[in-house]
Amino acid sequence: MNQRFALPDVGEGLTEAEIVSWKVKPGDTVAVNDVLVEIETAKSLVELPSPWAGTVTELLVPEGATVEVGSHIVVVSDGADAGADAASGTPAPQGDPAEASGSTEGSGATLVGYGTREGAPRRRRGGAPAPAPAPAPAPAPAAAAAPATSAGRAHVLAKPPVRKLARDLGVDLAEAKATGPGGTVSRADVLALVPTPPAEPERRFEKHERERHVPIRGVRKATAAAMVESAFSAPHVTVFTTVDATRTMKLVQRLKADPEFAGIRVSPLLLVAKALLVAVRRNPDINSTWDEKNQVIVVKNYVNLGIAVATPRGLLVPNVKDADEMSLKELAVHLNDLALTAREGKAKPRDLAEGTITITNVGTFGIESGTPILNPGEAAILAVGKISQRPWVHKGKVKPRFLATLSLSIDHRMLDGESGSRALADIAAVLEDPARALTWS
Repeated sequence: MNQRFALPDVGEGLTEAEIVSWKVKPGDTVAVNDVLVEIETAKSLVELPSPWAGTVTELLVPEGATVEVGSHIVVVSDGADAGADAASGTPAPQGDPAEASGSTEGSGATLVGYGTREGAPRRRRGGAPAPAPAPAPAPAPAAAAAPATSAGRAHVLAKPPVRKLARDLGVDLAEAKATGPGGTVSRADVLALVPTPPAEPERRFEKHERERHVPIRGVRKATAAAMVESAFSAPHVTVFTTVDATRTMKLVQRLKADPEFAGIRVSPLLLVAKALLVAVRRNPDINSTWDEKNQVIVVKNYVNLGIAVATPRGLLVPNVKDADEMSLKELAVHLNDLALTAREGKAKPRDLAEGTITITNVGTFGIESGTPILNPGEAAILAVGKISQRPWVHKGKVKPRFLATLSLSIDHRMLDGESGSRALADIAAVLEDPARALTWS
């Protein structure tokens, strides 16, 4: 029996996703929970496992295509009822309509990470055997299988790759003569409507050979929407300060040599994160959110510390849950693990949700300062510039010191210049003298 696998909602309100890479090809044998495909959502890369064991017979969507949740993307055959399938050209019906449509709910299949709900009831009642499936209808004559004219046809049958080709060529599928199986429009049917089909149809729409058109989708699309929302809904104010981080840099070197931190990557960002956590404790209003519906400011008594991470897919902001409860060593481990996971494209939706305040480290790109845009729903974001040796007046003498510029953007609905400046001053004070993290904690 052929099972059609529908793109599921992987637990983050997903409406569509891009097919990044297929992990199988037609003819491959798969077991339950073998990975079929890797998809890109607006937040993360997700691997989708097979709910069935069998043989992959067809990939319905090409790599790079964006499909809606519920769309069938692959066909897996378990070898049963092959005769019925061959006669009808469609999957043999089951007792549960959800199973026949490719849904996994109530099917008993377990999908790693997003599988069926535990204890989900079957739809057959009373333990009675399911009724025998109705016999497959006889194949319709070829003339009857032909689609109706475009004026009377509600929906044109065509596979996603054919639809994409039609869009690229500017062809109306309703005008195509469907000669494919079951009255579907084939690739040849689309090309027949083009006066001179090019060898590479997609190139017809390149306006200039020196231009490169990048589709706006996935993380980039989500980031753009979030930043526009933030910039035009929260009035931003940014305050700046330059800090002498020489003692912080010395502490970083001592921690690297400390046996307690053996095997753990220690960087100045760890101490910047600690300084921000101390500042939140002393200035709790910077760790809050604006509740428009209830007209209240919600001050969080926990800190889910977000760290902006540049990845090949765009900017991600995973967060360390309850970072304020962690020791310095625990914080270092979690920051490293989260950043590595994000760069590898393996960040889970939960890692990217429920952040309360964020750090963006522009210094890694050699940038001295910036005016960061708030993550939607957060009251503050700290940008850290590069830490480098520069001339500085220290104890009445000009000396080379490790300096860094910090900038804190705040939501002026919740915070004013005074509260934002006090918080930034506390961060700078801890970086100038890390011992304050002990006396102020």
